[in-house]
Amino acid sequence: MRVRIACLVIACTFAATACAQPAPGAAPAAQAPRFERAPVPAPVADPRLPRVREALDAAERGDYDGARFADLAGHPLQGWIEYAALRRAIDTLPRERAEDFLRRYGGQAVARSFRELWLAAAARREDWAAFLAAWRPEIESPALRCSELTARQALGRADAQWIADAQALWVRSAKPLPEPCDAVFAVLEARGALGDALRWQRIDAAIEQAQPAVIRSAARGLRLEERRLADDYAAFLEGVHARALQWPKTPRSRRVAAIGLARLAENDPDRAEALLPQYAQALGFDETDRGRVLYPIALWSAASYRPESARRLAAVPAASYDARLHEWRVREAMARSDWDAALEAIRAMAPAQRADSRWTYFEARLAERRGERETAQRLYRQAARNADFHGFLAADRLGLPYALCPWVPGDSAAAKAQVARDPAIVRAMALFRLDRIGWATREWDEALARFDDAQRIIAVEVAQSHGWFDRGVFGLGRRPEEQRLYHLRFPLHHEATLRREAAANRLDPAFVAAEIRAESVFNPRARSGANARGLMQVLPGTGAQMARKLGLPWGGADSLYDPDTNIVLGTAYLRHMLDGYGGQPYFAIAGYNAGPAPLRRWQQERPGMDPDFWIETINYKETRDYVARVLAFSVIYDWRLNGDVMRLGERLRGRLDGARTRVICPSAVAPPAAAGR
Repeated sequence: MRVRIACLVIACTFAATACAQPAPGAAPAAQAPRFERAPVPAPVADPRLPRVREALDAAERGDYDGARFADLAGHPLQGWIEYAALRRAIDTLPRERAEDFLRRYGGQAVARSFRELWLAAAARREDWAAFLAAWRPEIESPALRCSELTARQALGRADAQWIADAQALWVRSAKPLPEPCDAVFAVLEARGALGDALRWQRIDAAIEQAQPAVIRSAARGLRLEERRLADDYAAFLEGVHARALQWPKTPRSRRVAAIGLARLAENDPDRAEALLPQYAQALGFDETDRGRVLYPIALWSAASYRPESARRLAAVPAASYDARLHEWRVREAMARSDWDAALEAIRAMAPAQRADSRWTYFEARLAERRGERETAQRLYRQAARNADFHGFLAADRLGLPYALCPWVPGDSAAAKAQVARDPAIVRAMALFRLDRIGWATREWDEALARFDDAQRIIAVEVAQSHGWFDRGVFGLGRRPEEQRLYHLRFPLHHEATLRREAAANRLDPAFVAAEIRAESVFNPRARSGANARGLMQVLPGTGAQMARKLGLPWGGADSLYDPDTNIVLGTAYLRHMLDGYGGQPYFAIAGYNAGPAPLRRWQQERPGMDPDFWIETINYKETRDYVARVLAFSVIYDWRLNGDVMRLGERLRGRLDGARTRVICPSAVAPPAAAGR
């Protein structure tokens, strides 16, 4: 039976206040939560945007004529139109035009974007005076930093500070540097400022990063015997060889041997384990060196659930354990259904890791299996204070309501209007509407770098009013309470279509919304590297298959950018996935993310395992987290759509009409943690 949600709208401050509990026996119908905020100024249509698009297209083709687009003078995006035109001719652009552009748009994102293009062009034509005139110390590009040193040297400014700057770049660069750096280091060497100590300093850094090419490059100026040793170190990192058994017994030799064996262990833990004793004896490994090799041997064995995993995990010295290996020790024991070993592995974690809702929940589950009832209940209550996958599961174990404590900070219409009028925000929204997402993000970042926390939250609301929903994910999170800005972090759009197609396919609309949130954050123009498109990230082949199955005309891959089309075909595919996996949502979600082959393997390896343990023992971190995230998101969307929620335990088993529970903001010293991104 549905019961009333407690505190439909609660502005929980960081020092949380308690929600009022419903009166005994009171159970009116739940209502979807409302978030009372000052209104964001409604987006005003810019009638000149189509004309701006035309100008940008012309500039990018190389046939832009400023006179033809004189009507756009003064438009907020005029700088980006000029940028697109100048970029085409960057290698022949007169210095005065470049500097005029930088002067007129200085401080804006478009000037920063242009500056790096112009600096690279000036370096290519060795116009070092122009380069230094445009240089800014905050630029981080290694190639441009090396070009800046070349410019100073070419103009006779290679003083003591130049040498110090070049040496600092040399030492901190453990990875290969771009070609412009070669000339800098050649000058440094010619001046006798690149001695053996600096070379070995860079070699040591490259050893830690396993960069054999950098080791060889840095060793070229060493004496022959030392160079041969350094080259042999590089060769060992590329492939373990027996010559290392004759290396000098130095800390550096031991470090190279340990790192090389550790790299071998990632692909062949059996061979690494077999070779370790002879190298350890020949070079005098200590416990740290041995741990450096035993760690990846155990990790990659456990991640594949190999039979020898438990033995290898036990062989890793305690000092070499970190949070990652502790997690895999738990999962490996779970995969074998060795519940006692899994419990002991959790209890061996550091307190901070053990207090995470994931491990608090599983410690409770395993303690309950062992008969430690009071301990289990205490831990379930602790985990249930979190608004995430494991927190919801913990609440189910005790029959508690779910802890969702929304934070709705106060503000004013004037504050929102001020942010909406900020020039960088205006430009970002216009560029977003023109599908120049990269440029829009640069303007967005420029604005947020200036904004305080309250303005940043308002900026997210402004972006979402324009349909740029993922700003609620990427623009929030600096403060813990921002995780509880559910009205921003969990946008809800295309609701009518979503509900209609969910009903047509016998799906929970909250499940569909959660998939959209996880896949695209409601961006209908999203496109993945694998060519999945639109709200539900449907592959064109899948879309065509579903269209045929439904008897609908197939409009081609670009039709997947239409929200209605995408939801129609995406929900049909979800139904197809569910039917293929026995109606179990967690199987369907895992298959949706990882594909059918890994899913079949996981099902065969752990048949009949409880859903929570099965999810936690998924090998792929991305898929493991994705399944938990989508299921947690579905709870939050259920709350957003209906006010109360179906219990996650029911949802895990694919039920549409399972037992429901209310949502409360619990009384506490601090509010509950919220589901992650």
